[in-house]
This record gives sequence, C-alpha cells and structure tokens, in this order.
Amino acid sequence: MSSCALPATADVVVVGGGPAGSAAATTLARAGRQVVVVDRATFPRDKSCGDGLTAGALRLLEDLGLRPEAVPSWRPVDTIHLRTPRGHEASYPLPDDGLFAAVARRRELDAALVELARAHGAVVAEGSPVVDVVPGTDRVHVALGDGRRLAARYVIAADGMWSPVRRLLGLGEPRYRGEWHAVRQYHHHVSEQAQRDLFVFFEPDFLPGYFWSFPLADGVANVGFGILRGRSHPVGAMGSLWAEVLARPHVRALLGADATPEGPLRAWPIPARVTRTVLARGRVLFAGDAATATDPLTGEGIGQALATGRWAAEAVLCAGPHDATRAVGDYTATVRRGLAADHRLSAGLARALSHRRGVETAVRLTDLHPWTRRNFARWLFEDYPRATVLTPGRWRRGMFTGPGSYRIR
Repeated sequence: MSSCALPATADVVVVGGGPAGSAAATTLARAGRQVVVVDRATFPRDKSCGDGLTAGALRLLEDLGLRPEAVPSWRPVDTIHLRTPRGHEASYPLPDDGLFAAVARRRELDAALVELARAHGAVVAEGSPVVDVVPGTDRVHVALGDGRRLAARYVIAADGMWSPVRRLLGLGEPRYRGEWHAVRQYHHHVSEQAQRDLFVFFEPDFLPGYFWSFPLADGVANVGFGILRGRSHPVGAMGSLWAEVLARPHVRALLGADATPEGPLRAWPIPARVTRTVLARGRVLFAGDAATATDPLTGEGIGQALATGRWAAEAVLCAGPHDATRAVGDYTATVRRGLAADHRLSAGLARALSHRRGVETAVRLTDLHPWTRRNFARWLFEDYPRATVLTPGRWRRGMFTGPGSYRIR
C-alpha cells in the first residue's frame, strides 16, 4: 500500500518516523498489527544530531533487523579518545568481539529505519503533518494537514521535542527549551585519525559539555559541541563561538589543514528529563524526544529513542486493543524501570563533570590500566544500562563481558 492510500482505521498510528517511531512501527507490524506511520517530513531528510550509535543502540538496531549496508555512511568505531581541560589525553579501545560503537548520518539511518518498517507491513505517509488529535474512549482520531483522517486504538507519539501531539493534547510546555543545546557541522577531508577514531574534548569553558569529532565514511566527520543550558555560553552565542572553537590549536590539529565544512552549522535543543515527563495519557504514548528520554550525561538519544519506541509497542501488544489503562501503566513502569536510575546517575555525574577537577580525576583514574580503559569505554557507550551496578533487579550473567552486536556479517 502506498503512502497515499491510507486506511481509515488502524490498530496504531505512529506519529514520527525517526528511530523511536520506526522501532515502534516495526515491532507492531512484525506482530501482525495494522500500523500507519505519519511524518511531516519526506525521507530522506536531514536531522541535527551527533550521529553516534552506542552499543545499546546497535543491539536494538540489530534486533529490529537493520543491516549496516543499508546505511552508506555507516562507520564502525573501535577507539575513543578523551581530552581533559588541562590537555591530558587518554585512549580507550573497545573490544573486538562484535560492534560496540558506530557513527551513521541520521539522514541515511532514519530513512533506512522507515524502509524497514515499511518492509514489515507498516503504511507510511510522508509529508503528512498532524493537525488535530481527538481522544475517545475506545479510539484516538487523528487529522492530517491534507484533510485525511485516521482512527486508531492507540497513538504512539514519536514526534520530537516539540511534539505536536503533546501540544494538541494540552500537555506541551511552551517555555521548555531542553536541558542541553548542541551544534554540529560535517567536515570533509579531515585527518586520517579523525576519519578513523572518535574524539571527545572536555573544553574548560563548556563543562559539563564537550566538543566532539565522530568519524563517518568517505573522509567525513561529524564535528560539534554541546553545552548545558544556562551554565556557560549563552545559547544565542553558539554560532559565533563555533569559529573560535574550530581555531583552537588542538581542534585544528585533530581535523587537519585540509578539513572543509559541508553546509551550514546546525543547532538543536536536547530534552533530558524523562523522570519528570508525562509519558502517556489515555490512548497516547510518548516515545523518544517526545518523552524527553535523552541521556543527561552525554546527550545521546538514539538508543533511548529505539528503546522507548519498542517499549511503547510492546505495551500496546500486551494490553490489547481494549485495555488502554494497562498499556499506559505497563509502558510508564517499563520506562521508569529501564531509564530512571540511569538518568539520575547520569545527571549526578554531569554535575561532577561541571568542575575541571572532576573531569581530570575521572579521566586519569580510568586511564590507569588496560582493564579500566576497556571497561570504562563499554560503560560510557552503554554496553549495559549505566546504573546497572546500582540496580540488582537488572543483573544477569555475563552482563559486563558479553559480545557486541553484528558479530555475524
């Protein structure tokens, strides 16, 4: 069925075709449910992001059935480099038993995920903004910008931080601008090291934020920085700050003399307060940035988006079409159990990294021994939930030593 031939009714309407929405749609469609995905954009479309994929995100992508070859810019990463405010540099190798980190342009990754959902039977309506959402006792009615209307047992709203669905339901917060703000710009012809490895520089004026350089295919790197809103530089000054950051000697040395920017600088807010957000209302469940599920330590959100999208779909499948109360309760409990402890730990660590001494101490301690370097890299890239050690209910055999994803190619 084409994106123009929408059914009048569906089991679930998913609003948003990014990682959260596509994960929800693929999970539901594989289970035999009738799913319609609507998105105001037409894929492929650009998405401001650091493009990094953690070990947790990679496992979820593999579970969904995404193949790396479907994403042309896909670049595996096996070494991470950190630089402290005082210039101490440390390198952290990831295990070679499978894939623990990768980078892929969101333009290509999201398009591949939408195609995956479509391949499993989801109907995808691109270029279709949602203009109205009317909850009912047994269905939710959704109106699109072109006049088409849908009725579904559930809506999974994966429509970003500025979620139109949340606003239409009266749950939006007009003054909310996220906890973090970030900018990025792709650069061509970067140095060999920047083409190969992943770099994080803890700049003294950014703390607890950081500068990054993430490698992509074809000699390109995603280069940018993120800051905690209200902490260091004003958000409005990030554009003018960018040229000064690129001119810093250690940044110039990393990118190389031939590095050339691609396109304009892009900026975006990062929502990271999942422990305080309304996650569901009636027959509507929020996922991804619409659930403000980003990690408050790193600003990473793709893994959290994939997880919340899948959890929302699983809650709907378990509850069935008539027990919305159970779906809402199950989903809320799953998100709290799966993310709340990690979110609180990350927020606490971010406060510790607000000070130069905290960063220096953390990096130097983890740089003491090959064992600490390897295991810190796995922890940082969410090979397992960040607060696993503090939550015995999530303990399982081999959780700290298991292989990565995509071991069989």
